[in-house]
Amino acid sequence: MIRYIEGKLLKKEEDRVVVLANGVGYEILLPAIVRKTFNTKRAGEDGEIVKLFIHYQQTERQPKPVLIGFNYEPEKEFFEKFITVEDIGPLTAVKALVQPIPRIAKAIEERDSKTLESLKGVGKRTADKIIATLQGKVGKFALMREDQVPVEVEVVDIKKQVEEVLVKDLGHKVSEAQRLVHEAMLRNPNISTPEELFEEVYRGQKGGPF
Repeated sequence: MIRYIEGKLLKKEEDRVVVLANGVGYEILLPAIVRKTFNTKRAGEDGEIVKLFIHYQQTERQPKPVLIGFNYEPEKEFFEKFITVEDIGPLTAVKALVQPIPRIAKAIEERDSKTLESLKGVGKRTADKIIATLQGKVGKFALMREDQVPVEVEVVDIKKQVEEVLVKDLGHKVSEAQRLVHEAMLRNPNISTPEELFEEVYRGQKGGPF
């Protein structure tokens, strides 16, 4: 299974790119939130190096492999949760993700169906299904910053692990991540998993500046 591709950008099309890696050209679908970055200096010209986290899709009903690319691993993780919703398959999700993931995740956590209905191909019935399936499970992704810049941080324990993700993958400063985690643990000292800690951090920040 392919989970990550790094190579030269050979071609850009409306909803996909072709990346040359180890002599093989991979056709990779890109959600709108990812395509926008290919209109920037980051990967705007053919021949530049592209680094993408990959969701690999192949089923009996769809035997042809489909690769879907993301700039950051949390984007891919959110996508993989998103497609667990009934009636939302990978190709539908690629078209739907036209809003930044933190906004979508926040809408899910706050049961904001109107924002979800703004996603391409999502009506009221599907928005309600998204909320019913994912509400309470995507607080981590609501904490992402849209201007994130990944850096390296060591992982030690649950608190350190969450701090590491807040900084490395979600774009927060180290001091800010430490404060968010510390305050969350004070509110709920019985937290025992990273997922519970992410949810508590998000609950503590609802309504705050993001």
